[in-house]
Amino acid sequence: MPDTDIDTESAVPSEPLEFELSFKALPERLDKVLARLIPEHSRSRLQTWIEDGHVLVNGHPAKVRQLVNPGDTITVWEQTAPESLAFAPEPVDFDVVAQSPDWIVVNKPAGLVTHPGAGNWHGTLLNGLLHRFPELASVARAGIVHRLDKDTSGLLVVARHEKSQTHLIRQLQERTVSREYRALVHGNIPQAGKVDKPIGRDPRVPVRMTVDRPIAPKHAVTHYSPLRVGLADDSLVTELSCLLETGRTHQIRVHMACIHHPLLGDTLYGGKPLAGASRQMLHARALRFDDFSTGERLEFEAPLADDFQTVIEAITWQT
Repeated sequence: MPDTDIDTESAVPSEPLEFELSFKALPERLDKVLARLIPEHSRSRLQTWIEDGHVLVNGHPAKVRQLVNPGDTITVWEQTAPESLAFAPEPVDFDVVAQSPDWIVVNKPAGLVTHPGAGNWHGTLLNGLLHRFPELASVARAGIVHRLDKDTSGLLVVARHEKSQTHLIRQLQERTVSREYRALVHGNIPQAGKVDKPIGRDPRVPVRMTVDRPIAPKHAVTHYSPLRVGLADDSLVTELSCLLETGRTHQIRVHMACIHHPLLGDTLYGGKPLAGASRQMLHARALRFDDFSTGERLEFEAPLADDFQTVIEAITWQT
């Protein structure tokens, strides 16, 4: 992965803020005092500034829990919030499968975050799209209309202008965009089926989604068909083709786990790293949608990622 560090020097104020505490003030923790003095910044962000050496008390580096006293001078160098730089162009490695004046089809590698968010403000697919296609700066979310999980590889489509983005979003809403995934799951699945269970946030584990008493559940339907069954580390596994009828966060991962067939390598949902799987074994293999300009039905396919193929080759297939 290329270096994606951004020079933020020009975005950070060169002059610090200085505060002199009243002689009537009571001794109090520094982070609490700063939260009152600079209320536009969260307390957690102020604590980070203190820990990173951007705050001085009486000219000396400060500590988060230290007490400040009447008459103390606090010096603060404000730091640019990471989210304010999240939509900056950065060189990021990804393959473009095809493109037109209206859309771009990308083959996202596993490990690449689609869109900036908490903990991943830089080095995302969005940053890379803005670097390679500068015109996307004028399109909401850089033209991204659907996402793939960080550790899911495969195809997604990006709109190159607002009208195309609206066209693609409507197709997603009308469920005329076809998204086929290849998955490796635990156990033997002998026949095709469908999971039709609403998905929402897990009230017990915030990073998980669930079908078991979820928060704000949304309708979700996944169709699956077994392709072959094999043995990995003496355990039965099935290779599946999955079709999304809806597109909820972690949908295939949650639905397969809820029928007791979690994805190989998907430790968040009970999967085990059989056959050397180091991430969830899920790949967006095929994508179909209607072209904005011509109305033609377009179809694209992406070969399995190298690590996915390596896991497949480590499995002894029976059928």
